[in-house]
Amino acid sequence: MKIAFHNQNLIKTLQQPHTHFISFHFKSTMTTSGAAVASTFHATISPSITLTSPNLQFPSNLHRPNLRRRFSLRRTTTTTCSYKIAIEHDGVTTELEVDPDETILDKALDTGMSVPHDCKLGVCMTCPAKLLSGSVDQSEGMLSDDVIERGYSLLCVSYPKSDCQIKIIPEEELLSLQLATADD
Repeated sequence: MKIAFHNQNLIKTLQQPHTHFISFHFKSTMTTSGAAVASTFHATISPSITLTSPNLQFPSNLHRPNLRRRFSLRRTTTTTCSYKIAIEHDGVTTELEVDPDETILDKALDTGMSVPHDCKLGVCMTCPAKLLSGSVDQSEGMLSDDVIERGYSLLCVSYPKSDCQIKIIPEEELLSLQLATADD
């Protein structure tokens, strides 16, 4: 460990051979009356390490922020679960990995599939599909509950809740079913 003082600057460098490198630069101005306090904090960090200094003391009348909480040096890991979606369209089955927070249509378009669609709001019914297995959340769409119970969905508002097998169907098939159930 090296500690060097330059004017009002404190440069503290920690170096462990072949593992981590962390450099801190502190610049502080403090008056004895406690009226003026100014400080600058800059950190350059590579791989994660946590530092604590038991010798660092602040005057009791100053607020000491919890720097460990605000400037955590630990990396955070986010785990995302994606689902396998098999889409059959024009006799070709394509498998996609779709996250629960993205629509099946968006993922299909991102991968270059040519899928019928228009409004992406769940109202125009140009992206109809038959859900052969699995489940989706399509609560943002305008399909009636009985049509959804029969396994139909609109890809633009279908968020996967499990692995799914889906067949894209002609728009007319879903439209006629939706209109027929509207009379019930």
